[in-house]
Amino acid sequence: MPQYLVANYLPDDFDPSAVTEAMIEEIHALNREMIASGARKFACGISPASNAKTVRKQPDGTVLVIDGPYTETKEHMGGFWILECADMDEALTWAKKGAIACDVAGEVRELLFYPDPKGATE
Repeated sequence: MPQYLVANYLPDDFDPSAVTEAMIEEIHALNREMIASGARKFACGISPASNAKTVRKQPDGTVLVIDGPYTETKEHMGGFWILECADMDEALTWAKKGAIACDVAGEVRELLFYPDPKGATE
């Protein structure tokens, strides 16, 4: 069955103190529902974009490491779920619930797996 990344996005000026106990319980309730359905494989929040590092290969083969996220936007990824769903419609159903529980915009993308032709499994 396909797996999907359901990511939520926070504004760059997001204030963590704005998160209420009610919101946290709503997110926990959604996680319990996802687990009970068998859809949720993994979920977590991530540290602020200000803690991010970007790596970029240079023409000479070296790798440049810079502070901050790769994209220049006014939002950054705040957390994500990895879900196993029958199709994009099912993943979107969960993503809509996530958008409500987290009160933020998000994104849904199918995960792509390319098996190692030499048989490596990890």
